[in-house]
Amino acid sequence: MSGGHGTPIALTIAGSDSSGGAGIQADLKTFTALGVYGASAITAITAQNTMGVQGVLTLPADIIAAQMASVAADLAVGAIKTGMLADRTTVETVAGGLAAFAGLPLVVDPVMVATSGDVLLAPDAVDAVRTQLFPRATVVTPNLGEAARLLECPLASSLDEMEAQGRRLLALGPGAVLMKGGHDVGTDATDILVLPSGSLRFARPRIATRNTHGTGCTLAAAIAARLACGDTLASAVGAAKDFVWNAIQAGQALGVGKGNGPVDHLHALRRP
Repeated sequence: MSGGHGTPIALTIAGSDSSGGAGIQADLKTFTALGVYGASAITAITAQNTMGVQGVLTLPADIIAAQMASVAADLAVGAIKTGMLADRTTVETVAGGLAAFAGLPLVVDPVMVATSGDVLLAPDAVDAVRTQLFPRATVVTPNLGEAARLLECPLASSLDEMEAQGRRLLALGPGAVLMKGGHDVGTDATDILVLPSGSLRFARPRIATRNTHGTGCTLAAAIAARLACGDTLASAVGAAKDFVWNAIQAGQALGVGKGNGPVDHLHALRRP
């Protein structure tokens, strides 16, 4: 179903994070902070905190499909975001379930590895993401490591290489590719939106902090939220980049956990 004139609604299809910093929890916090009603279809349950992932339970394909079908039958969803999909069966199930949401903006975050380094996508699922989700996506949002894995090539070491890899990923069928440079080094954190017609660069000063748990989920969710509100893709990416940068900045003072702490999704609500 497509969104109408009522409350903007976004759907996240992802895994849960018991520590609340990433995954479904980060997505729903982001949707809420941006004034969007959030619905969810949970693909996996993780036992996870700021220090790592201690356990993963992938949900059965039929219950993942049922969650998506329930939302499609009742809610006027305006945009969709996918995150952790765990394995090939889940990717195929989600791809099938997306048929009920034909024509809606789709943000695909190809989650492969947690901030802690724990693997969140089985090797045999990578090809399914490339072939079954990319062609449906409005935009895909890989970080440098995920882009290298998807293309089976070395990590990009410059902005020009990032853009070239984004162009190769664009050839796999998505409408656009947002190459995330947050894990790179340098004064600025630069993301590059690669479009068929050219590219746009979004740079913000790099923040020296270890509290970056959930940044990828948060960025993709923010893009989906703004698309659900009717933004153009370039506008949605710009707003999402600002939201995440401010969340990282505010997250330095959160003091949650002993490891890579979360960003502050509710920073906008904390302002006087």
